[in-house]
Amino acid sequence: MNNIAEKINKLRKEKNAVILAHNYVPGDVQDIADFAGDSLGLSKQAAETDADLIVFCGVHFMAETASILSPEKTVLIPDRTAGCPMADMITAEQLKAFKEEHPQALVVCYVNSTAEVKALSDYCCTSGNAVELVKALPADKEIIFVPDKNLGAFVRERTGRNIILWPGYCPTHVVITLDKLQTVKSQHPDAVVLAHPECPPATWPEADFLLSTGQMLGHAEQSEAKKFIIATEPGIIHALKKRCPDKEFIEACETICPNMKKLTLEKLLWSLERDEYEVKVEKEVAQKASRALMRMLEVLPATSTRKSN
Repeated sequence: MNNIAEKINKLRKEKNAVILAHNYVPGDVQDIADFAGDSLGLSKQAAETDADLIVFCGVHFMAETASILSPEKTVLIPDRTAGCPMADMITAEQLKAFKEEHPQALVVCYVNSTAEVKALSDYCCTSGNAVELVKALPADKEIIFVPDKNLGAFVRERTGRNIILWPGYCPTHVVITLDKLQTVKSQHPDAVVLAHPECPPATWPEADFLLSTGQMLGHAEQSEAKKFIIATEPGIIHALKKRCPDKEFIEACETICPNMKKLTLEKLLWSLERDEYEVKVEKEVAQKASRALMRMLEVLPATSTRKSN
């Protein structure tokens, strides 16, 4: 494994590459990355570097976003089959038809969406800024929220806005059910529960805080609590333990994102050696999708990430 890491580091320098790793990929991939964090924040940081090559250890829509924000750079994903089922739950054609049913509504798409869906949207959002973004939009406007019905319901609850939901969801988060969360809470009654808003709404009252992965990291660092139940994909626990080695983190239930776990060190090395697999968004689609991303950034402060090593 050390030999693989050495080869990756050598190729990274030779090719002037920046390696990005999402919080849900395996821990050894997070450790070797230049930046680890949330998908949009990673793409923004990569755009600010002088790298010629971006290798995104995440799922396909994340590499697309990196390509949209860095059109002059080459973007690779180490496994071309690493997709996002939730992003695939709405197509551009479906969104076009949905917009025709609600012609006066603004479209807010979760960043966990394809480039084509972003291109048809008025604004993008992240799980961490969705509430703030919607609060900033004109109060008299209906809002179509795609693709995640759970995050959209969370935003509707927190803002009181008229939000029309698309019936998409994250297969990994919906496994975190009320019964499972209550069971682990009963086993660790002294633990603080941090849950992602992609979890089913029935679980929300059981959580002490509903947070994005980036917000979970910040909260755990600042909190005086020593024990946490983490209701999201457990890859985040690797980063939590690195930042807070004196604290205990417990999985809410056994659920993983199989697509995120496809991103291994071996595949990262292969990607750097062979320049595979390139992700490039068609120019017209990229320009329209960039507009939705830029509108979000105009309304809200930048999302930050932190170096993983």
